[in-house]
Amino acid sequence: MAKAYNDTAKIQNKKNKSKKNYQSNFILYLFLAPAVILVFIFNYIPMYGVTIAFKDFSPIKGILESNWVGFSHFIDFLESPNFQQIFMNTIKLSGFELLIGFPVPIILALMLNQVRRAKVKKNIQLIVYAPYFLSTVVIAGMLFIFLSPAGPVNGILTLFMDEPVNFMTDPSYFRSVFIASGIWQVAGFSSIIYVAALSNVDPQLHDAATIDGATLLQRIIHIDIQALKPTISVLFILAIGGIMGVGFEKAYLLQTDMNIPASEIIDTYVYKRGLQAGDWSFGAAVGLFNSVISLILLVVANTVIKRLNGETLY
Repeated sequence: MAKAYNDTAKIQNKKNKSKKNYQSNFILYLFLAPAVILVFIFNYIPMYGVTIAFKDFSPIKGILESNWVGFSHFIDFLESPNFQQIFMNTIKLSGFELLIGFPVPIILALMLNQVRRAKVKKNIQLIVYAPYFLSTVVIAGMLFIFLSPAGPVNGILTLFMDEPVNFMTDPSYFRSVFIASGIWQVAGFSSIIYVAALSNVDPQLHDAATIDGATLLQRIIHIDIQALKPTISVLFILAIGGIMGVGFEKAYLLQTDMNIPASEIIDTYVYKRGLQAGDWSFGAAVGLFNSVISLILLVVANTVIKRLNGETLY
């Protein structure tokens, strides 16, 4: 009886605290309301459209009146002859991009943190940040120009080789071109978060380590990298969650008839089958399949990293 009374009292105290918190922060909640309403209208209500993945969608009938087909589109995709190639292309491209590209912003931030002259540091940052603001279309055009058989890259290579290299048509070069250009474009801008995290490191820690005889490399490993661990963990979890979203625009723009065996990924396949061919239900099913895999990877990555070092996304 006493335990039930105590539990009831605790619940009542929580309710009273929540009510007081709401009353004292009413203006803040009022400011937050428009953002919540907009997110609900434009992000949550459209989720109902996912149901077309389970229907034989017809624009004339609409979502409600279209015939229900269940998992038929998912089965068709999994049993399609090019499923394995498309899926593996997506995994390989995103996996290698994560493996090679993820450490680059960290290394760049650590190097920038060692530059003591403010003017030199700003100039370097301007140079490495600039590619991020170039359009993907511009990047793709530059790659086709520079890597064409008559381009400047092959102009240099032909000094040592008999024939030019077909970078944009040979499937074996597609992943290298895609990943290298992606690192060049986003590494500088991605390093901003790490640079900001390093700015919070107490300089006295470096001074004390220097007095104790620590080398530059030892200070970077035991001070700077330790300070970056929470940031690295969170961004790595997000990167794992987005591993299936390679990036439609760039993959599609760099795609040619010759390199399709390596460049055809889930996103480009959805675009061709769902929009160009007008098979909206099949395209929605493939897109939903992609999103579910991404969600599973996000949860697994968050759980594993939480157990390893205690850092978590949620």
